[in-house]
Amino acid sequence: MQKFQMYINGKWIRHTDADGIVVRNPSNGDKIAVIPRGTRDDVDSAVKAAYTAFRGESWRKIKAFERGEILFDLADKIKTHRDELAELESVDVGKPLSQGYADVDAAIRYFRFYGGAADKVMGNTIPIEDGLLDYVVREPVGVTAHIIPWNYPLQIISRSVAAALTTGNTVVVKSAEDTPMTAMQITKFIDELQLPAGVFNHVTGYGHEAGAALANHPLINHITFTGSVVTGISVGKAAMENVVPSTLELGGKSPNIVFADCDIDRTVEGVVRSIVQNTGQTCSAGARLLVEESFKETFLTKVIERFRNLTIGPGIQDKDLGPILNVKQFQHVMGMIELARKEGNILFGGKQLTIKGFEGGNYVEPTIIDGVSMDSRLAQEEIFGPVLTVFTFKDTEEALELANSTEYGLVTGIWTKNINKAHYLASRIEAGQIFINNYGAGGGEQMPFGGYKKSGFGREKGLAALDNYTILKNVAVKYR
Repeated sequence: MQKFQMYINGKWIRHTDADGIVVRNPSNGDKIAVIPRGTRDDVDSAVKAAYTAFRGESWRKIKAFERGEILFDLADKIKTHRDELAELESVDVGKPLSQGYADVDAAIRYFRFYGGAADKVMGNTIPIEDGLLDYVVREPVGVTAHIIPWNYPLQIISRSVAAALTTGNTVVVKSAEDTPMTAMQITKFIDELQLPAGVFNHVTGYGHEAGAALANHPLINHITFTGSVVTGISVGKAAMENVVPSTLELGGKSPNIVFADCDIDRTVEGVVRSIVQNTGQTCSAGARLLVEESFKETFLTKVIERFRNLTIGPGIQDKDLGPILNVKQFQHVMGMIELARKEGNILFGGKQLTIKGFEGGNYVEPTIIDGVSMDSRLAQEEIFGPVLTVFTFKDTEEALELANSTEYGLVTGIWTKNINKAHYLASRIEAGQIFINNYGAGGGEQMPFGGYKKSGFGREKGLAALDNYTILKNVAVKYR
């Protein structure tokens, strides 16, 4: 069992608090690590270190292209340790090993993508009048806070930290207490790069303690948060009290809209993959299936057949589905399934599973629910498990109404060979990402990602994310 330290001001800090936080393997419940229970004082030290580093000359003197080279070096380190990181992510989160590899490869791409953008964040000139030179520059915002969720720790620390560092900011990361392992490895790699002390800091602890202290700290200039709506509201309030911007990537209840004229085999695979990836513990999971009424029986027969052939087991064995992260989340998923027994019909699954040799893990069958009303919690709330809720529509307008019928608006999949119908829906659906005849569950590093409504605001990924970490300054020079 590994014992980790926090990383503050270029040093590994051995925490004196004996009340450490135990990290468990979701696949069997075994203890795998202990992390420090960070305090308000720890967070204060980290933020002040980042504040000092941002205002110091050492970090400021590093040229933009040199910041990019630092991120390229970090990408190379991640690639060198690809197998180790994929296994860590699989063991820590419980996700299938192949998905762990996909997360490592995504992390590499993030650091390379933003490394390449470092010297391309440009300003412009504005024509005002003769004798007046007016120009706009983009400057780093300052100290950035990054509160990382438990479901995709490696990907999410990579995408936000890379964008922040490439634009010249300093960083304080608070990793998820349930899944800190790969964040710790990234911290180790960054330490080896010998950045100026305080440019990157990593604190650990509970969200309501260390996370809250970070969000509320008066020296933070931008907060990036991925997580639940309830916590996101608290983070947003903290940012507003300090009058600083925040980027909030919150929940989703994303639909796949399936028309009878779709490519049925491709659509079945896309729908199934979008709800079972990471055992459904994904904010952008395709949790609602909206299927054309005349096509329902044909399509559901195929989906149920595909569900029946899915394999379930510990992440390291690389089955189709792994365990639910912890007991609390498992109880929530099973509670929603129990609600489905009362309010609708369970077409497939719905049972707890025991995996021989891994009895300490929390496993659940992938589940398909039908027959619930649109105002049911099952239709409106995140379940965050491999649970698909089915609804039908008669025409395009009803499909549109159903797609927009929740408080969320993160991702939508549209499956049809009629491109006019697809573009019409894409123009009217309230979601941050629309996929036509595919479903990216967040998509690639170049694609801006974020939501409408209670799915949050601001965009991560792509060049759009650079706006989060820069602030505009206008300069007007009178020369005549």
